[in-house]
Parts: sequence; C-alpha cells; structure tokens
Amino acid sequence: MYRILLVEDDAAIREMTQLALERDGFTVRTAGDGPAGLDAFREQPPDLVLLDVMLPGMDGVTVCRQIRAGSVVPIVMLSARSDPIDIVLGLEAGADDYVTKPFEPPILAARLRAVLRRVERLAGSPSMTFGELDIDPHGMVVRRAGLVVSLTPTEYRLLLELAENAGIVLSREKLLEDVWGYVWSGDTRLVDMHVRRLRAKIGAEAIETVRGAGYKLVRS
Repeated sequence: MYRILLVEDDAAIREMTQLALERDGFTVRTAGDGPAGLDAFREQPPDLVLLDVMLPGMDGVTVCRQIRAGSVVPIVMLSARSDPIDIVLGLEAGADDYVTKPFEPPILAARLRAVLRRVERLAGSPSMTFGELDIDPHGMVVRRAGLVVSLTPTEYRLLLELAENAGIVLSREKLLEDVWGYVWSGDTRLVDMHVRRLRAKIGAEAIETVRGAGYKLVRS
C-alpha cells in the first residue's frame, strides 16, 4: 500500500478525504496544521504528501519548502479555485502537482496514483550526455560538470522526457500528458514552473523555449 500523509485543517474535508483514499487502497496518516504535518513527516516519511495551502501555524507553501529542503518525496498541493497565486507559490516551492477544491475523491485518487506510478518508472532509459550534463536513469543521478544536481521526482521526469527527445520541440500539452499523466485538459503553468526550476539547476541555456510551440533540450 502507498502511504499518504494528508495535511488539512478542515476536519470534515480531512475525514472525508482520508476515508475515500483508504477505500481506494491507500494507507493515510493525517495532520491538522503545518507544524503537526512536519512532525508527522519526520516521524514516518510517507510515499506522498497531500498538502493544503491554507494551514494554521505554518502555511502549506512553507511546509512544502521545508520538506523539499531535505526530501524528494512527491508533494501534491490542495488549493481553493479562488486562489491561483497559491498554486503558483506551491509549484515554485517544489510541489509536483496540485488539486483544486472542491474535488471528486476518485479523481484525486487517480491523480495521486499517476504521480506515484511515474516515480516508480524513472529508471529505464540509457545514460545520456549533453555537453556538461550527464543523466544516469538507472542510478537516477544527474550531474552537471561532474557535480550531482538535486532534482525532485517531477523535475527528473521532465528532464528525462526532454532528453529522450533532445532537439525536438515538445508542446506544453504533450509534456503534461507524458510527465504528469494528464489525459484531460490541465494547467500549463505546471510545465512552465517546473521548466523554470529545472533551468535554475541545470543551466538556462540547456532548455530552449520555442515561442508558441513549447520547449526542447539543446543537443550540444
């Protein structure tokens, strides 16, 4: 069973979500505020964190940053539809995906499983080198000029997708489908935010923006 840490301050939503995910086969541990969520994470690291943005004691974006400072565990943010800025802040803090409230429990479970499946399928391609960038899918290690680059699971999947199609322009919609598993319309801010974070780590010149089309990894 996948172990989920759900951090949500609304007791009704927390209980409903926990019961729905447990019916779907997940093991769910819960916390009602930011500090309690961090304590629960440190006591028993889960396979995935489902994290509300608006939390008492410490907001979800801060919790996300603190988790991401020492872990690459997948993080999915929960946000109200009326708070798009929270979505952007969560993605910039290192979240892998987000789900807007209100949500349908079966759709939430499918989104979480998609994230977890992609984490498990990271290794499977041959090693690749692009200039100073070396990618070892089997060891899940990325080096730039010989130094290890710390990537989140989603950043790694995004880099691998671009590397396997080096020199080819991939649209945001194509990246959403292949990296995040969206087979329905998704928010392309997910792609843009993760490309921005990935560029900061591997070098801005490594990923080219093709206006009106998408992104491509530079071969040289």
